Amino acid sequence: MNAKPSPAPTAPLDKVTRGSAAFRAIAICMTLAGVSTFALMNCVQPLMPLFTQAFSITPAQASLSLSVNIGILGLLMPLASLVSERLGRKKVLVASLLTSGVVCVLSATADSWTTFLLYRALQGAAFSGVPAIAMAYIAEEIALSDSGYAAGVYVSGAAIGGMFGRVLAGFVADAWGWRTSLVATGAVGVASALLFTYLLPRSRHFVAQRTGLKPLLATYRLHLGNRALQRAYVTGFFMMGSLVMVYNFLGFRLTQAPFNLSPSLAGSLFLTYLAGIYASTLAGKLADRHGSKPVTIGSLGLCAAGAMLMLAPYLLLVLVGLVLFTVGYFATHSVANGAVSRHARTGKSQASTLYFMAFYAGGAVLGWVGGIAWAQSAWPGVTALLAAAIGLTLLLGLATQKSTPIPP
Repeated sequence: MNAKPSPAPTAPLDKVTRGSAAFRAIAICMTLAGVSTFALMNCVQPLMPLFTQAFSITPAQASLSLSVNIGILGLLMPLASLVSERLGRKKVLVASLLTSGVVCVLSATADSWTTFLLYRALQGAAFSGVPAIAMAYIAEEIALSDSGYAAGVYVSGAAIGGMFGRVLAGFVADAWGWRTSLVATGAVGVASALLFTYLLPRSRHFVAQRTGLKPLLATYRLHLGNRALQRAYVTGFFMMGSLVMVYNFLGFRLTQAPFNLSPSLAGSLFLTYLAGIYASTLAGKLADRHGSKPVTIGSLGLCAAGAMLMLAPYLLLVLVGLVLFTVGYFATHSVANGAVSRHARTGKSQASTLYFMAFYAGGAVLGWVGGIAWAQSAWPGVTALLAAAIGLTLLLGLATQKSTPIPP
């Protein structure tokens, strides 16, 4: 008697799986969200040397243009997450993306450094409705077996946006000044938001909730007590801080002796983000298949090797080091980000919110501290902080201690 073949596994509750038209649409939209958010967020990095001249400020003060932005983003994420629980993921995502693009255009009119920082703070408030809610959307709509890949797609979009925003800002600033540069980047953000609005499928598994403060705080406490999530949060804090330090102050280093590059040429080195695009999706797939721990350890090794090479006084070695560091960073971030979606069985939006709060807090704090290190010891001081952050990630982080792959 012949045994009946086992039925092919299906995604629970008809969730979206890779290969479907809905998955492709979601992937495009997550890419657009990452591109818009990180282009607008990071476009100020190649402009920081110009800010020191235009507003007569120090490099550490110039770094506040990013630290204030991502600090406000992290602080307001719980509120944005709560709003999305009531109004729906798509509505909040669309409003956040559109507002952040418009504010970027308006920031070009700032006539003082204080006014410019206020615009950046307002933009950070708008950004708060994107990262955690995008991950919550993925967790609700995408099958668990494909969640790591989908999270990697968003991170890849972030890589594209971070690269594009920095390169575009540098080249436009060289030709027409930093104000025109901000207008151009803001216009890209608005266009991305409009495409996102049109393409993103409506949520099929979202259920509106009117969560009270007490149960909400209980959910946050539950996640903070989860060891696997704790490791992901630590990883996000130190790795985002490391990235901000590198890309904030490498531009200052490359525009000085012995390199003496123009802002546009220094900004073109951010094309190394292309390596991060591939690394994000690959790391997500490898973590789904082999588990998070080995992928995280290997990725941190690449970050450490890159940090050492960037100490060299030769542009080629600095470039190689930047590529290695960028690949390692995006792979580590993608794995940690995906681990949050997998390990949070309830309150996924709150779990993602806590991850990105830690993530952007690391960027805000270490980005500012990196400015102090730069003022005291220039690039070697920044590298020492970078080495400490990577070491602490390896010691305390490791997105998860388990190496168990995700079942199909």
